[in-house]
Amino acid sequence: MSKPGGLYYYSVDITVGDLDSLLPAGGSIHERYSIDCNDEGVEYLEAKVEGIKLSQPLHRRDKMIHQLAHLSGGESSTPLASIQVTGFDCSGLVISVRVHHIVVDGFSAATFIDAWATASREGLGKLVFPTFGLTSFFPENNLPAQKPMPLPKIFGTDELITRRLLFGGAKISSLKAKAHDHDQREPSRVEVVKAVIWRALIGVRQAMHGQLRTSVASHSVNLRPNIVTPLPPLCCGNLLTRVAARFTAGNGVMELPDLKDLVGLIRDAAKWSIGAVAREDLYSTAIKSRNELHEAMENGERDVFVFTSWCRFPFYQVDFGWGKPDWVSRTHSPAQLIALLDNEGGDGVGSMGDPQPTSHASIPPR
Repeated sequence: MSKPGGLYYYSVDITVGDLDSLLPAGGSIHERYSIDCNDEGVEYLEAKVEGIKLSQPLHRRDKMIHQLAHLSGGESSTPLASIQVTGFDCSGLVISVRVHHIVVDGFSAATFIDAWATASREGLGKLVFPTFGLTSFFPENNLPAQKPMPLPKIFGTDELITRRLLFGGAKISSLKAKAHDHDQREPSRVEVVKAVIWRALIGVRQAMHGQLRTSVASHSVNLRPNIVTPLPPLCCGNLLTRVAARFTAGNGVMELPDLKDLVGLIRDAAKWSIGAVAREDLYSTAIKSRNELHEAMENGERDVFVFTSWCRFPFYQVDFGWGKPDWVSRTHSPAQLIALLDNEGGDGVGSMGDPQPTSHASIPPR
C-alpha cells in the first residue's frame, strides 16, 4: 500500500443528505431507456493518491482524466449518477462527476454541480434548489418514434485517438477577423472554432475520397430559452435539440469552403431551425431533429460531424469552499463527437474528440 503514485479506493454509500437532495438520481439504468428507481442513492467514491502532488499529473492531463475518473459505466445495471473525489498529498483534489445523459443535459449537469458546491460552501439554507420535474410542465401527446442512433462508421482495424485542440484568446480574435462578414455581427467563439474544425474535417474527408463531399455539422442547442411559456429558471433534465448546418459540394469543385462561408452556414442553421417552441410541440421538435440527424448519419454519400458545447456553462465558477477549479475537462466522448469547452482563462476554447479513425487520416495538431 506504500507504492508511490498508488491509487486506493474506498466506497461511501450516500443515500441521504446534500447529494440526494440536489440530484434525485437514486436508481440505475437498464436497457438504455428504462430506470429502476431502487433508492440506492448516488454512487460516491473517495480515493487517495499517495506519493505525488496534483501538479505532476496536470502536466499529462489526457492520461490523468482517465485514471482519476474511474466511475461506473457500461455494466448492465449502471448507477444514474457517480461521483469520485480524489485527494493528493499536497491537499489538492480532483472531483469527477458522471450523470447519465438520458436524464440530464449539459445545462442540468452544470446546475447540479454548482448547487452542490453552494450547499457545501454555504449550507442548504442559502440554496435555490434545481427542479427535475420537466414532464409536469408539458402536456402528453402522441409522439413520433425516435430512430436509434446508427453505430459510428468505424472498422475493426481502425484505432480512435482522442485529440485535444486548444484555441487561445488571441488566436480566436484573429480567426474572428478572418471569418467576419461585415454585413453581419462578429462570429462568436463557438461559431468560429466549430467552423475551423469543420473545415479541417472536410479537408480530411476530401483526402480520403479524392473529392469534396457534402457534409453536415450538427450542434446541440438548449431549448429552454425558446419555450413558450418560459420554464422555471433552474428546471433540469434533458431538454435539447440538434441544429444541422449543411455544406453542399459542387460538381468538380476541389477548393475547400471559405471559413467565412462555413460560419454563415452555421449561423443560418441556428437562425432558421430554432424559434419559439410551444410546450405541446417541444418533444416532437426534439425527436424530429434527432431523427433527421440519424438519417443523415445513415447516408453514406455525406459526412456528418457531431458537435456539442459546454462553453459559458459556469464550471469554472464552481467553488466548494476551497476556491475555483484550475482546470475543467470532460472524460471520454462517444466516437466521432467533438466537444467544445471554455479554457481556464475564459477567453479561449478547447476541443476534444476522436472524429477520425487514425488508420485513414488525421487532423494536423495545430
